[in-house]
Amino acid sequence: MGFPLVILVSNDDGVHSEGLRVLAKGLEVLGEVFVVAPDRERSAAGHSLTLNRPLRATQLAPNCYAVDGTPTDCITLAVMRILEGRPDLVISGINMGPNLGDDVTYSGTVSAAFEATLLGIPAFAVSVVAKEDFFFQGAADFSLYLAELTLRKGLPPDTLLNVNVPNLPLSEIAGVEITRQGKRIYSDSIVEKMDPRGRAYYWIGGEEPTWERLGGTDYEAVMENKISITPLHLDLTNYAALEELKNWDFRAFPSSRP
Repeated sequence: MGFPLVILVSNDDGVHSEGLRVLAKGLEVLGEVFVVAPDRERSAAGHSLTLNRPLRATQLAPNCYAVDGTPTDCITLAVMRILEGRPDLVISGINMGPNLGDDVTYSGTVSAAFEATLLGIPAFAVSVVAKEDFFFQGAADFSLYLAELTLRKGLPPDTLLNVNVPNLPLSEIAGVEITRQGKRIYSDSIVEKMDPRGRAYYWIGGEEPTWERLGGTDYEAVMENKISITPLHLDLTNYAALEELKNWDFRAFPSSRP
Protein backbone atom coordinates (compact mmCIF):
# COMPACT_ATOMS: atom_id res chain seq x y z
CA MET A 1 0.00 0.00 0.00
CA GLY A 2 1.80 3.05 -1.27
CA PHE A 3 1.53 6.69 -0.24
CA PRO A 4 0.25 9.28 -0.67
CA LEU A 5 -3.16 7.68 -1.07
CA VAL A 6 -6.20 9.58 -2.33
CA ILE A 7 -9.60 8.64 -0.92
CA LEU A 8 -12.82 10.02 -2.42
CA VAL A 9 -15.97 10.04 -0.29
CA SER A 10 -19.54 10.87 -1.27
CA ASN A 11 -23.11 10.06 -0.22
CA ASP A 12 -26.78 10.72 -0.98
CA ASP A 13 -27.66 12.51 2.27
CA GLY A 14 -25.87 15.67 1.18
CA VAL A 15 -22.53 17.32 1.72
CA HIS A 16 -23.48 18.62 5.18
CA SER A 17 -24.44 15.19 6.55
CA GLU A 18 -22.87 14.25 9.87
CA GLY A 19 -22.26 10.71 8.65
CA LEU A 20 -20.17 12.01 5.75
CA ARG A 21 -18.19 14.28 8.06
CA VAL A 22 -17.42 11.51 10.55
CA LEU A 23 -16.42 9.13 7.73
CA ALA A 24 -14.09 11.63 6.04
CA LYS A 25 -12.44 12.59 9.34
CA GLY A 26 -11.75 8.97 10.24
CA LEU A 27 -10.12 8.23 6.88
CA GLU A 28 -7.55 11.03 7.10
CA VAL A 29 -5.00 8.67 8.64
CA LEU A 30 -4.86 6.81 5.30
CA GLY A 31 -4.00 9.74 3.06
CA GLU A 32 -5.62 12.74 1.38
CA VAL A 33 -9.42 12.68 1.61
CA PHE A 34 -11.64 14.49 -0.89
CA VAL A 35 -15.36 15.05 -0.31
CA VAL A 36 -17.50 15.48 -3.43
CA ALA A 37 -21.16 15.14 -2.49
CA PRO A 38 -24.62 16.43 -3.45
CA ASP A 39 -25.49 19.93 -2.25
CA ARG A 40 -28.73 18.55 -0.74
CA GLU A 41 -30.34 15.23 0.13
CA ARG A 42 -30.62 12.90 -2.89
CA SER A 43 -31.90 9.77 -1.17
CA ALA A 44 -33.37 7.11 -3.51
CA ALA A 45 -31.80 8.84 -6.52
CA GLY A 46 -30.60 5.45 -7.73
CA HIS A 47 -27.95 5.32 -10.44
CA SER A 48 -29.22 8.44 -12.19
CA LEU A 49 -26.96 10.74 -14.20
CA THR A 50 -27.88 14.35 -15.00
CA LEU A 51 -27.89 14.89 -18.77
CA ASN A 52 -30.50 17.60 -19.38
CA ARG A 53 -28.78 20.56 -17.66
CA PRO A 54 -25.28 21.70 -16.69
CA LEU A 55 -23.82 20.79 -13.31
CA ARG A 56 -22.16 23.18 -10.88
CA ALA A 57 -19.53 22.26 -8.28
CA THR A 58 -18.96 24.69 -5.43
CA GLN A 59 -15.84 24.44 -3.29
CA LEU A 60 -16.87 24.75 0.36
CA ALA A 61 -13.47 24.11 1.94
CA PRO A 62 -10.11 22.61 0.94
CA ASN A 63 -10.84 19.19 -0.62
CA CYS A 64 -14.61 19.61 -0.14
CA TYR A 65 -17.07 20.24 -2.99
CA ALA A 66 -20.86 20.42 -3.24
CA VAL A 67 -22.44 19.38 -6.55
CA ASP A 68 -25.99 20.29 -7.59
CA GLY A 69 -26.60 16.79 -8.91
CA THR A 70 -26.91 13.14 -7.99
CA PRO A 71 -24.39 10.91 -6.20
CA THR A 72 -23.50 9.38 -9.58
CA ASP A 73 -22.84 12.88 -10.94
CA CYS A 74 -20.54 13.54 -7.98
CA ILE A 75 -18.35 10.52 -8.63
CA THR A 76 -18.16 11.16 -12.38
CA LEU A 77 -17.33 14.84 -11.92
CA ALA A 78 -14.79 14.16 -9.17
CA VAL A 79 -12.88 11.53 -11.12
CA MET A 80 -12.95 13.27 -14.50
CA ARG A 81 -12.55 16.92 -13.48
CA ILE A 82 -12.15 17.88 -9.82
CA LEU A 83 -9.38 15.52 -8.72
CA GLU A 84 -6.01 15.79 -10.41
CA GLY A 85 -5.77 12.00 -10.69
CA ARG A 86 -7.84 8.90 -10.07
CA PRO A 87 -8.51 8.12 -6.41
CA ASP A 88 -7.20 4.91 -4.90
CA LEU A 89 -10.53 4.16 -3.24
CA VAL A 90 -14.11 5.48 -3.19
CA ILE A 91 -16.29 5.16 -0.09
CA SER A 92 -19.93 6.25 -0.12
CA GLY A 93 -21.70 7.01 3.15
CA ILE A 94 -22.22 6.90 6.02
CA ASN A 95 -25.87 6.61 5.01
CA MET A 96 -28.51 7.57 7.56
CA GLY A 97 -30.47 4.34 7.46
CA PRO A 98 -29.95 0.82 6.10
CA ASN A 99 -29.46 -0.18 2.48
CA LEU A 100 -30.56 -3.80 2.62
CA GLY A 101 -31.90 -6.27 0.08
CA ASP A 102 -33.76 -4.79 -2.89
CA ASP A 103 -33.16 -1.26 -1.61
CA VAL A 104 -29.70 -1.26 -3.20
CA THR A 105 -31.34 -0.61 -6.58
CA TYR A 106 -32.86 2.64 -5.28
CA SER A 107 -30.00 3.84 -3.10
CA GLY A 108 -27.98 6.84 -4.21
CA THR A 109 -25.33 5.87 -1.68
CA VAL A 110 -24.85 2.42 -3.21
CA SER A 111 -25.05 3.90 -6.72
CA ALA A 112 -22.10 6.19 -6.02
CA ALA A 113 -20.04 3.07 -5.29
CA PHE A 114 -21.47 1.43 -8.43
CA GLU A 115 -20.29 4.37 -10.53
CA ALA A 116 -16.80 4.19 -9.06
CA THR A 117 -16.69 0.47 -9.85
CA LEU A 118 -17.77 1.18 -13.44
CA LEU A 119 -14.82 3.57 -13.64
CA GLY A 120 -12.47 0.84 -12.43
CA ILE A 121 -11.94 2.19 -8.91
CA PRO A 122 -12.38 -0.06 -5.84
CA ALA A 123 -15.37 1.08 -3.84
CA PHE A 124 -17.77 0.28 -1.06
CA ALA A 125 -20.94 1.82 0.38
CA VAL A 126 -21.58 1.95 4.11
CA SER A 127 -24.85 2.54 5.97
CA VAL A 128 -25.86 2.62 9.61
CA VAL A 129 -28.99 0.63 10.48
CA ALA A 130 -31.17 3.12 12.34
CA LYS A 131 -33.95 5.67 11.82
CA GLU A 132 -32.87 8.19 14.44
CA ASP A 133 -30.24 8.80 17.13
CA PHE A 134 -27.55 7.71 14.67
CA PHE A 135 -24.26 6.47 16.08
CA PHE A 136 -21.86 7.02 13.19
CA GLN A 137 -18.56 6.35 14.93
CA GLY A 138 -18.89 2.56 14.90
CA ALA A 139 -19.52 2.58 11.15
CA ALA A 140 -16.66 5.04 10.63
CA ASP A 141 -14.24 2.88 12.61
CA PHE A 142 -15.19 -0.19 10.61
CA SER A 143 -14.94 1.76 7.34
CA LEU A 144 -11.34 2.60 8.14
CA TYR A 145 -10.59 -1.06 8.88
CA LEU A 146 -12.30 -2.19 5.67
CA ALA A 147 -10.60 0.53 3.63
CA GLU A 148 -7.18 -0.71 4.75
CA LEU A 149 -8.13 -4.30 3.85
CA THR A 150 -9.53 -3.26 0.47
CA LEU A 151 -6.45 -1.24 -0.44
CA ARG A 152 -4.19 -4.12 0.55
CA LYS A 153 -6.11 -7.03 -0.96
CA GLY A 154 -8.11 -5.39 -3.76
CA LEU A 155 -11.57 -6.42 -4.88
CA PRO A 156 -12.69 -8.95 -7.49
CA PRO A 157 -13.31 -7.43 -10.94
CA ASP A 158 -16.57 -5.46 -11.36
CA THR A 159 -17.43 -5.91 -7.68
CA LEU A 160 -18.30 -3.43 -4.95
CA LEU A 161 -19.17 -4.01 -1.31
CA ASN A 162 -22.41 -2.97 0.34
CA VAL A 163 -21.86 -2.63 4.08
CA ASN A 164 -24.56 -2.25 6.74
CA VAL A 165 -23.48 -1.57 10.32
CA PRO A 166 -25.70 -1.88 13.42
CA ASN A 167 -26.24 1.40 15.25
CA LEU A 168 -23.90 0.38 18.05
CA PRO A 169 -20.39 0.99 19.38
CA LEU A 170 -17.93 -1.56 18.00
CA SER A 171 -17.67 -3.17 21.45
CA GLU A 172 -21.34 -4.18 21.17
CA ILE A 173 -21.23 -5.53 17.62
CA ALA A 174 -21.40 -9.33 17.44
CA GLY A 175 -19.07 -9.77 14.47
CA VAL A 176 -18.82 -9.44 10.71
CA GLU A 177 -20.71 -11.62 8.26
CA ILE A 178 -20.39 -11.96 4.48
CA THR A 179 -23.97 -12.02 3.24
CA ARG A 180 -26.26 -12.06 0.24
CA GLN A 181 -29.07 -9.63 -0.49
CA GLY A 182 -32.22 -10.13 1.54
CA LYS A 183 -35.69 -10.19 0.01
CA ARG A 184 -38.38 -7.79 1.12
CA ILE A 185 -42.08 -8.60 1.34
CA TYR A 186 -43.90 -5.52 0.07
CA SER A 187 -47.19 -4.24 1.45
CA ASP A 188 -49.24 -1.25 0.30
CA SER A 189 -46.52 1.31 -0.40
CA ILE A 190 -48.63 4.17 -1.76
CA VAL A 191 -50.53 6.50 0.60
CA GLU A 192 -53.28 8.56 -1.06
CA LYS A 193 -54.54 11.79 0.50
CA MET A 194 -56.61 14.78 -0.59
CA ASP A 195 -55.47 18.40 -0.72
CA PRO A 196 -57.77 21.29 0.41
CA ARG A 197 -59.05 21.63 -3.17
CA GLY A 198 -60.19 18.03 -3.33
CA ARG A 199 -57.39 16.76 -5.57
CA ALA A 200 -55.61 13.52 -4.80
CA TYR A 201 -51.91 13.41 -4.01
CA TYR A 202 -49.67 10.48 -3.14
CA TRP A 203 -46.81 9.57 -0.84
CA ILE A 204 -44.62 6.63 -1.77
CA GLY A 205 -43.96 4.91 1.53
CA GLY A 206 -46.70 3.22 3.46
CA GLU A 207 -46.03 0.47 5.98
CA GLU A 208 -42.64 -0.85 6.92
CA PRO A 209 -41.66 -3.86 4.77
CA THR A 210 -41.16 -7.29 6.25
CA TRP A 211 -38.46 -9.71 5.16
CA GLU A 212 -38.24 -13.30 4.00
CA ARG A 213 -36.22 -15.47 6.39
CA LEU A 214 -33.85 -16.99 3.87
CA GLY A 215 -30.65 -17.49 5.88
CA GLY A 216 -27.32 -15.80 5.24
CA THR A 217 -28.83 -12.45 4.23
CA ASP A 218 -27.85 -8.88 5.02
CA TYR A 219 -31.10 -8.33 6.92
CA GLU A 220 -30.60 -11.31 9.22
CA ALA A 221 -27.00 -10.35 9.93
CA VAL A 222 -27.85 -6.85 11.14
CA MET A 223 -30.79 -8.18 13.15
CA GLU A 224 -28.20 -10.28 15.00
CA ASN A 225 -26.13 -7.12 15.64
CA LYS A 226 -23.53 -8.16 13.06
CA ILE A 227 -21.95 -6.06 10.35
CA SER A 228 -23.17 -7.23 6.94
CA ILE A 229 -20.88 -7.12 3.89
CA THR A 230 -22.59 -8.02 0.62
CA PRO A 231 -20.48 -8.21 -2.56
CA LEU A 232 -22.44 -6.76 -5.48
CA HIS A 233 -21.58 -7.45 -9.12
CA LEU A 234 -22.09 -5.10 -12.05
CA ASP A 235 -23.23 -7.92 -14.34
CA LEU A 236 -27.00 -8.18 -13.73
CA THR A 237 -27.45 -11.07 -16.16
CA ASN A 238 -29.55 -13.94 -14.81
CA TYR A 239 -27.50 -16.82 -16.21
CA ALA A 240 -30.03 -19.52 -15.29
CA ALA A 241 -32.71 -17.61 -17.21
CA LEU A 242 -30.29 -17.11 -20.09
CA GLU A 243 -30.08 -20.85 -20.66
CA GLU A 244 -33.83 -21.27 -20.28
CA LEU A 245 -34.64 -18.52 -22.78
CA LYS A 246 -32.37 -20.12 -25.36
CA ASN A 247 -34.97 -22.92 -25.52
CA TRP A 248 -37.82 -20.56 -26.44
CA ASP A 249 -38.94 -20.77 -30.06
CA PHE A 250 -38.37 -17.45 -31.78
CA ARG A 251 -38.47 -18.91 -35.28
CA ALA A 252 -42.09 -17.84 -35.74
CA PHE A 253 -41.10 -14.16 -35.51
CA PRO A 254 -41.07 -12.76 -39.09
CA SER A 255 -37.52 -11.43 -39.00
CA SER A 256 -36.27 -14.90 -38.01
CA ARG A 257 -37.55 -16.54 -41.20
CA PRO A 258 -35.04 -17.27 -43.97
